[in-house]
Amino acid sequence: MPEIDARAARRRFDRAAAGYRGAARLEAEVGARMLERLEVVRLAPARILDAGCGPAPQAAALARRYPGTTLVALDFSLPMLALARRALGWRARLRGARVLAVCGALERVPLAGGSVELAWSNMALHWAADARAALAELARVLAPEGLLMFSTLGPDTLKELRAAAGAARVHRFADMHDVGDALVAAGFAAPVMDMEMLTLQYADAAGLAADLRASGQTLARRDRARGLAGRGLRARLAAAGACASIEVIYGHAWKGAPRKSAPARSIVHFERRPVP
Repeated sequence: MPEIDARAARRRFDRAAAGYRGAARLEAEVGARMLERLEVVRLAPARILDAGCGPAPQAAALARRYPGTTLVALDFSLPMLALARRALGWRARLRGARVLAVCGALERVPLAGGSVELAWSNMALHWAADARAALAELARVLAPEGLLMFSTLGPDTLKELRAAAGAARVHRFADMHDVGDALVAAGFAAPVMDMEMLTLQYADAAGLAADLRASGQTLARRDRARGLAGRGLRARLAAAGACASIEVIYGHAWKGAPRKSAPARSIVHFERRPVP
């Protein structure tokens, strides 16, 4: 659903960079759960892309898990990327990892095709202006048999806020099955998808709003209203309470071996067998 205003989203994360770590507790928790899922995957990547890294809170753990790897931290926000570089520099080097910080969008990743073996993306895909293009780019930069592991938000996220404020004032999020279809269309093989519902509790609605602002998670829809909110909206938000439902979608998929060469000729693989 290409409804995100990329410039507005970048401005929000630029402003939120200084206090992001303290407010992004959800992203930190989901990232920790993704790392647990990685324990059952047999992989030895020489290069890892942290796509939509923000301040890269999981990159140090990835460097610890895969010593000697090259970590490419990618984000469209320069202030976020600066935080990632400062946080990762000496920690990753102690583990023998090389860290590269790259400013760019998920829809146009400035890396060569087939250049990474693991693409990691925690809670970033729903900020892509074109999620299908982002998945196609992640497939392009992955080497054959490379792994994409990601998390994103599902359609029931912030349903309480949506009911109180109106559907036009809250982002829409793709359904898990639509994400799976997009993965297949991008060239990934046998994607594995699942979801879980989390509930965030705040003392009041103002606490929820403050966390959303401090973590850059405010409205950046292309069709958003530009005017100030009236008293009626503020009253409805206060009456909605301080409960926020979060639908988290987890997924991983492997990039299959190419079936055609660059000139679009079919590739036939021959297996040698011993002569009896």
